[in-house]
Amino acid sequence: MEQKPRFSVIIPVYNRPDEVADLMKSLAEQTCDDFEVVIVEDGSTVRCEESVRRYPSVRSKYFYKENEGRSIARNYGMERAVGDWFIFFDSDCVIPPGYFATLSRELASAPCDAFGGPDAAHESFSPTQKAINYAMTSFLTTGGIRGGKVSMEKFTPRTFNMGFSRRVYEKVGGFREMFSEDIDMSTRIRNAGFTISLIRPAFVYHKRRIDFAKFFRQVHVFGMSRITLKLLYPGSMKLVHTLPALAVIAGVAMLLLGILVSPWWLLPLGLYLLAILITALVSTRSLEIALKAVPASVIQITGYGTGFLRAYFTKILLGRGRDIEEEILIRKGK
Repeated sequence: MEQKPRFSVIIPVYNRPDEVADLMKSLAEQTCDDFEVVIVEDGSTVRCEESVRRYPSVRSKYFYKENEGRSIARNYGMERAVGDWFIFFDSDCVIPPGYFATLSRELASAPCDAFGGPDAAHESFSPTQKAINYAMTSFLTTGGIRGGKVSMEKFTPRTFNMGFSRRVYEKVGGFREMFSEDIDMSTRIRNAGFTISLIRPAFVYHKRRIDFAKFFRQVHVFGMSRITLKLLYPGSMKLVHTLPALAVIAGVAMLLLGILVSPWWLLPLGLYLLAILITALVSTRSLEIALKAVPASVIQITGYGTGFLRAYFTKILLGRGRDIEEEILIRKGK
């Protein structure tokens, strides 16, 4: 009889067969195989079942269900998983060979109830993907809230690299179908009295968006969802969450003053962009990536900041709260 795996890897998928193939390949190369993989195809029109079956050495379960959203797909996977730990990756991740060996070692030396790990850019990623990765992980752009060595906020796991014990799931329940559902889940875990750790050595390679337009739409939604989280959890808003919005306001003001009053008003913007260029160059050792990191960082800040301001205006200043559709989605995930 096959021994029950310790870890159950749960991955929601929507029309990503090529990405799933890369992810499965990386899971097949793990030095520790004490895990199963639960793939939940969430109503895809282009299925990934063949990509999963291509790696029979990986203990895997494939399920297809109607499209209801990634959180409900994750909950569906947890209901069918057998491990003592639930691990969550995005379908566009590639997992280093020593991930589960590292995770087992770290959990043994410093036990916790839930954890998250950082992400990095694989050498095979495009320069644009690496530039976006810099923009999403640099202290200069996100304040280190995604697992940086220096952080302005208590670490919050994200579902591209996140895990919690079955005991947590049995008490807290599943994900809510909403934007920033991982932040919501992490907040509920912490509020329930469980411990959450950042395990830096357990990192993943995260492909992220492949162009700047898609990246802007993604971070714009992130900014809007921060206001939803504020409404769900009064008092959860921190200074670091408001900085992109404040930066947008200050940036627009300096641009106008630079055009209408004096070009000296543009100096702070120029120095900030120069700092991004230099730190990106040091971090990536590539001038091409560093040059792309500048617009990527501007997009990260303006996308998030304008989404934050948009939601703050409509949901708080105008008093509309969450949209009816959003309320329904949140309830479905309870």
